[in-house]
Order: sequence, then structure tokens, then C-alpha cells
Amino acid sequence: MSEDALGAIPEESGPAEQYRVTAGELRAFVERIERLDAEKKDIADQQKEVMAEAKGRGYDVKVLRKLVALRKKDPQEISEEEAVLQLYKEALGM
Repeated sequence: MSEDALGAIPEESGPAEQYRVTAGELRAFVERIERLDAEKKDIADQQKEVMAEAKGRGYDVKVLRKLVALRKKDPQEISEEEAVLQLYKEALGM
């Protein structure tokens, strides 16, 4: 089989054609994942910029990160963690 100017193999019928469709679908998935990875990197860069801006305005970035993590949790889960933390601190005399 020879490739055309775009590098594609001419269409045929049978199992080989099914393979090409699968390869095309696979390529599409890989390209989508690559685009999403690039978008994740862009978002991470934007988050860093926001944190740098907050730090520049005098906010404690470590505390901001903790607040963001806490807001993702269920209030009951937060209460349980805080109760255990308090218990442990008391046990250590803190």
C-alpha cells in the first residue's frame, strides 16, 4: 500500500479498514488528551498568577490554599477532622 501526499493510506474494505478507523479514533483521543493537558497547564499558570497577586496584596497563600481545600469538603467531614485535631493537640499539651 502506498501513502498519498497527506500520509494517509488509501481506503480499502475488510479488517484493514476497521483498523484504520480504530487508529483514527485513537489518534483523536490522544489529541484531545493533549489539548486538555495544555488547558490544565494554562489553568495552573492562571492559578499561580492569582496566588501571586493575593500574596502581593498581603494574603497568606498557604492559608488560602487550605481555605480552598476546606471549601471542597463536606461540613461534617471538616467538623470531624477539627475535633480529632483538637483532641490530638490536647493530648500533646498544645
